[in-house]
Amino acid sequence: MRLLVAAVGRLKNGPERDLAARYRERTAQSGRTLGFTACDLVELAESRARRADDRCAEEASGLLGHLPAGGVLLAYDERGRSDLTSEQIAGRIGGWRDAGRAALCVAIGGPDGHDASIRTRAELILSFGAATLPHGLVRVLVLEQLYRSMTILAGHPYHRGEAGA
Repeated sequence: MRLLVAAVGRLKNGPERDLAARYRERTAQSGRTLGFTACDLVELAESRARRADDRCAEEASGLLGHLPAGGVLLAYDERGRSDLTSEQIAGRIGGWRDAGRAALCVAIGGPDGHDASIRTRAELILSFGAATLPHGLVRVLVLEQLYRSMTILAGHPYHRGEAGA
């Protein structure tokens, strides 16, 4: 299964970009032994349309254009679920892998969020809570959660969960 993070917006050089790259590399390395072939990142330009709805629709078209046939779409959106544990997220990812799904595309929207077409197409919509977070930080958190999922699936001690609390 290929892992792909498709994000609207480009990170400038700096600590967020460095940390995101670190977690992406860790995810790719950890995932190889678990049946994950890659952890790729696609950065899409923010739409310059005047209306928010038009911007979201244009960005959704770009995001969906990167979803491989037979792939799973997981979207991070402020209206998504914030009640799943890391173990539950890892379980979903492992389940999709075990079902033979070709890819997991994790979509991170732009400043206006996701268009309804993304939310309708997504098999899972997650949120990091009600607070608004900077885009660079969301990207780091998404990649960290993918890495954490790999470590959970591998039984690695990086994730200690409730037993370590």
